Amino acid sequence: MANHKSALKRIRQSEKKRVINRYYHKTARTALRVLRTEEDKAAATLKLPSVISLLDKLVKKNIIHKNKAANLKSKLTKHVNALA
Repeated sequence: MANHKSALKRIRQSEKKRVINRYYHKTARTALRVLRTEEDKAAATLKLPSVISLLDKLVKKNIIHKNKAANLKSKLTKHVNALA
């Protein structure tokens, strides 16, 4: 356990940040799952921009890497375009 006041504060901050990052990451995974399981092309096309925006926000907050977000956006766009 930390003894310095600043180290104790850092522990509190990092725990708070971990919980928030976990929430954002889990929300994004749920949104991705919902979009992947969507069968209707019209509904998927409406959901795609919001999911892409969500991924961009995660990149901006350094929760996921920008290349991972780019790969996910590409795969999702291909998936939506392939729906009949």
